[in-house]
Amino acid sequence: MLVLYSDFGIDDPYLGQMKAALLRHGQREVPMIDLLHRVPDFDARAGAHLLAALQTSFAAGSVFLAVVDPGVGSDRPAVVVEADEKWYVGPDNGLLAVLAARAQALRTWRITWRPDGLSTSFHGRDLFAPIAARIAAGVWPAEALAASAGLDHRMAADDLAEVIYIDHYGNAFTGLRAANITREARLAVGRAQIPAARVFAAVPCGQAFWYENSVGLVEIAVNRGSAAADLRLAVGSPVALVT
Repeated sequence: MLVLYSDFGIDDPYLGQMKAALLRHGQREVPMIDLLHRVPDFDARAGAHLLAALQTSFAAGSVFLAVVDPGVGSDRPAVVVEADEKWYVGPDNGLLAVLAARAQALRTWRITWRPDGLSTSFHGRDLFAPIAARIAAGVWPAEALAASAGLDHRMAADDLAEVIYIDHYGNAFTGLRAANITREARLAVGRAQIPAARVFAAVPCGQAFWYENSVGLVEIAVNRGSAAADLRLAVGSPVALVT
């Protein structure tokens, strides 16, 4: 399975071009899944914590083509990561650093290959897609890679006490893993302190609460409303636990 994850959006031509490159390089038989293309723009840190949570839904052997790459064209490395039997292809800019820090088994490689006609501004299409396509097809591109001692850009395995994603309902994902938090804790967001609830229907319409979402993160929500609008939340908004 090949899983696509980016900040490209779906209204611009970049996703289509990257998919065309995948098909051109032999990615035809393996299922291709669009996981998310609304990763917060340019935000490798938020994207890293979100990817670490979302990847848990996928089976061993899955290949992730992950592109949030504001430093494209610079000297930031291009890498392949194997973390707990899943593969990740993308920039070494922090985007893959959280899942790497949490992995029980980790191997990393630098992509040393450069294709003819490499665009300075679109490595997702020209550099990462060909490598991901080959790995997904079961063809290890040994001549294109050099084993490395780890990622250059590293992050701790710790949670992130910030909003990392807001969905179209206005629900705000945080970088906190709910398994680490007691349900008696309240979540401080700005001047508000909001309680936990199990599901939306457990609170009255219009009430804010936090809950464990489907990928195990603390999510801030308003029953039949927008937490982002009501609480003035944005990606990067800090949150704190009150016990």
